[in-house]
Amino acid sequence: MKEIEKIIRRHDQIDWTQEKTALGTVVRVEASAYRRIGARMYVSSNGNWEGGISGGCLEGDALKRALIAISKNKSSVVVYDTMEDDAHQIGVGLGCNGIIEVMFTPIDPRDAQNPIEMIRHKVSSRRLNLVYQIIAAPDSNEMNLGKVYEEINDLARDTRINPATLAIEKEDILDQQKSKVCSFTNSLGDAYTILYECLMPKTRVICIGDNYDVNAFIEVAHPLGWEIHVAGKKRKMNKYIFDHAASISSYEAAVDIPVDSYTAVILMSHDYKTDLDLLQHYIHIDVPYIGLLGPKKRMEKMQNELNVVDIDIDLYNAENLHAPVGLDIGAESPEEIAVSIISEILSVMRNRNGKKLRYRKGPIHKREM
Repeated sequence: MKEIEKIIRRHDQIDWTQEKTALGTVVRVEASAYRRIGARMYVSSNGNWEGGISGGCLEGDALKRALIAISKNKSSVVVYDTMEDDAHQIGVGLGCNGIIEVMFTPIDPRDAQNPIEMIRHKVSSRRLNLVYQIIAAPDSNEMNLGKVYEEINDLARDTRINPATLAIEKEDILDQQKSKVCSFTNSLGDAYTILYECLMPKTRVICIGDNYDVNAFIEVAHPLGWEIHVAGKKRKMNKYIFDHAASISSYEAAVDIPVDSYTAVILMSHDYKTDLDLLQHYIHIDVPYIGLLGPKKRMEKMQNELNVVDIDIDLYNAENLHAPVGLDIGAESPEEIAVSIISEILSVMRNRNGKKLRYRKGPIHKREM
């Protein structure tokens, strides 16, 4: 989401009397690749770009392809195949070893439905969204190649594919939260390939605390592009927090910060009663991640007290409670502890176990469908 926001900001800064632009989007991946479906590279006719589609091995060629799309005012798909050990192939020796398809689409700022505007509408949403992009079309409908849609009915209108047929894939993709490339044939026998792209909301973090370790946490977390809210005593917070937090509130007002399925709560106030009171509040809310700073015996003490006032709370078996908070990486300094906590949040939000990649069977990234 951070990359998309940076691309939108760059788009809004373009002087259209002097520049033209194109958007490169990864639309299909096979085997190993540094970036996945949805990675984007926004290119200006002056040679500058924002974002990226690989770890650096494809950007040079992608720049040329984007400039061609701008020159011809025509979308195209380029396939980068780095599966074979061909010394002359782009990407070989740089860790790609996969097949990556990239759609290059010229951007018309006068078109309210250009890919940038279609994505802009989804950026601020707090729910999982889908956008649909035509990545292969018959010659008779070449003008819509690369076009992005928000609504299935609009896609059906331009492709003459039955909207009910297009909708069959939608619910399964939303359930799996995984982008998917689908092939269809309309009533005229025309073949289309459509990318159903999942756009995830940015992670929201509610950080309860105001000590120096909170300052360190925000400094490490903010560059990820997360939406960070802090609750504590303002006089103890540094300037970085005031400059970068989405909101700052008192401990008492923390419960008023909205939570949803993409929210992580970290209790690190170093005040037992504050953490206990807020834990009792959040444990009853459907939030995917609650982190409690401190040793395990601190959580055990809380459970003993809660047994008296709230028999429905079972901290030991609460799957969303992580106490002690963070992954076991031997973190000691506030910054290292922040890395530990952030890594655990990522593992929960991405449904991964947080173990060493060397022990993972199969590819690092889950294969797109």
